[in-house]
Amino acid sequence: MNIGFLGLGNMGAPMAHNLLKAGHKLVVFDINQKAVSTLVEAGATAALSPAAVAGHDVDMIITMLPAAAHVKSVYLGENGLLAAVRKDTVLADCSTIDPHTAREIADIASRQGSLMVDAPVSGGTGGATAGTLTFMVGGTEAGFAAVNPVFEAMGKKIVHCGPSGNGQVAKVANNMLLGISMAGAAEAMTLGVSLGMDAKVLADIINTSTGRCWSTEVCNPYPGALDTAPAARGYTGGFGCDLMLKDMGLAIEAARSVKRPVILGAVAQQLYQTLSLQGHGGEDFSAVVKLYSQLQPNNA
Repeated sequence: MNIGFLGLGNMGAPMAHNLLKAGHKLVVFDINQKAVSTLVEAGATAALSPAAVAGHDVDMIITMLPAAAHVKSVYLGENGLLAAVRKDTVLADCSTIDPHTAREIADIASRQGSLMVDAPVSGGTGGATAGTLTFMVGGTEAGFAAVNPVFEAMGKKIVHCGPSGNGQVAKVANNMLLGISMAGAAEAMTLGVSLGMDAKVLADIINTSTGRCWSTEVCNPYPGALDTAPAARGYTGGFGCDLMLKDMGLAIEAARSVKRPVILGAVAQQLYQTLSLQGHGGEDFSAVVKLYSQLQPNNA
């Protein structure tokens, strides 16, 4: 299949590489020319603008962009996709944005005859590289059927979440819970170590007990608890604090739109905001444990 791919960042680039490995032909665009060059060297064709991607006679276009403002610009801008795309080209936005914006753009696309889904992903950069992502797809049954075979080259689980915007609903709910659980893991691990427990022993106990969760088992935030976690390499790699802060903000805004309380989500959002303000925004979000270690008397 001929596929357009816009957004070659930490997630988009490995996703695009997996499409090439699966035998698809790619036309790519990104403002980062180095990222474009790397994909071109792997066999992709470069385009000079979003509209130019649409002009390459592609069957499907995938976008993986940082925020709602970028998605709006790429799809609705003067030189954007919807101004140039053929009606039979399937559109899939894999960015993590708010449900309202996803529904707004999908509605505009639908009114001009284009089939569009929102399909945010879970699995991090490791999953993007390994091709084991989970896709949360919002859109029509026809849209889901159209994107499913392509997504199988990049993920291991593709779920139809319902109508347009519901993929984003699933993503913001999941990531809000992840942010909360990581803060809880940081709090519990710091308490246990402060009371005399060895970090590895405590992590092992938690991971075979009722406190077990992804944040303790796969990405334990406490240094020395897990050799493969970002905490073991200075919190480099993984899912950045500023990205988690963005997703927590999306969840809180979405909750506000339906007047639902997100008490723990709001508290966790403030923790990541504080961590970012202290200069740790580029570190893995498990670095939230630093806020708790700073509260200990011996680290004051």
